[in-house]
Amino acid sequence: MSLRRTLLRSPGLLLAMVLPGCATHHPRPSDALFADTPVVMGHRGARGLAPENTMAGFERAADLGVSFELDTMICATGELVVIHDWDLMRLAGVEGRVAETPWSELAGLDVGSHHSAEFAGEGIPLLADVLREIGPRVLINIEVKADRNTDNGLVADKLVALLAEQGFGDRVIVTSFSPLMLEAVRLRNPDILRGQIYRGFSAYEDNSFVEKLVLSKLLFNGKAQPDLLMMDHQRAQPRYVRRMKRRGYRVFTWTVNEPERALELFAMGVDGVITDYPNRLLPLLDGGS
Repeated sequence: MSLRRTLLRSPGLLLAMVLPGCATHHPRPSDALFADTPVVMGHRGARGLAPENTMAGFERAADLGVSFELDTMICATGELVVIHDWDLMRLAGVEGRVAETPWSELAGLDVGSHHSAEFAGEGIPLLADVLREIGPRVLINIEVKADRNTDNGLVADKLVALLAEQGFGDRVIVTSFSPLMLEAVRLRNPDILRGQIYRGFSAYEDNSFVEKLVLSKLLFNGKAQPDLLMMDHQRAQPRYVRRMKRRGYRVFTWTVNEPERALELFAMGVDGVITDYPNRLLPLLDGGS
């Protein structure tokens, strides 16, 4: 009998395998990075205001004084590049996958024109350049992309080494949908603050039932040992948020673009919202509506 079938027929066995790690995990405080809450954090820089995951977008977020999230993955020649999609068609209009394309080719692509002509020629940045040029100004949330083909150990090695080289180990947070990627980062540098990103059960369309259960219910927390939770805002409910905060987590929600919804989330006790339009939500922190 396959492991999947065994677990499906014996849910108690699945829980016995993963819940002990959850029970003993104690999220670490992150007051040094988030002294004032709630927080408005830009999504892929400031995706609604400038091309996503570009220096122009990061500059826009930093000019607003907000921290921001970005996406990173490894390219064919081993560099950590800043881009969301696994393939290049949506952003650059060319065939090819990032993991199979060398940096020398990625560096020449235009990923700004898809947003507007104003940003024509905007390129894909290296994570190292973003950290060096923008990192001293605002907190950066580094979302590490991982799929079934990702070598988590290799990516974690490169990321942890880069953060150490540039002195950003305690000035960023590292987040991922993959608890195994977060585990790989933890094993290499346990001091880096980690955030588990997750959605509701039904959103994991390409995963098996067991994987859906594990990913949506945070049953891998014993491996990832996150300090922050980054949830789809549609999942957030007052009782759930209160329960997670009692367990010591900071709770962030994504992607929140409407001020009315942001106010609802802040009222629940959510610590921060990730948004395409930080300019819309910043006035809420000063009592605006």
